[in-house]
Amino acid sequence: MSTHTGKLVADNGTYIINDTTAWTGVCQGVYVLSDTVFSVLGDANGNDKADYISAVGTAVKAGALISPKGAGTFTSVTLTSGQVALIL
Repeated sequence: MSTHTGKLVADNGTYIINDTTAWTGVCQGVYVLSDTVFSVLGDANGNDKADYISAVGTAVKAGALISPKGAGTFTSVTLTSGQVALIL
């Protein structure tokens, strides 16, 4: 796992999601590139999007950085709309 600074500069790279295809893997954060509605946002500790987004049916505004709780990682992301950069 990278440091907080490493996460901000994405020292392990990024992966852009700009469609509604389900993604599974390991990432250390999600940077929202455009206003985005998530259908799935899950982490390795069993948390889901309701643990990260208070109004789960509305868009998260562009510019938001969503970090997993504790020292966890995100393991699943699916979008309804929008674009995100996964911080690997």
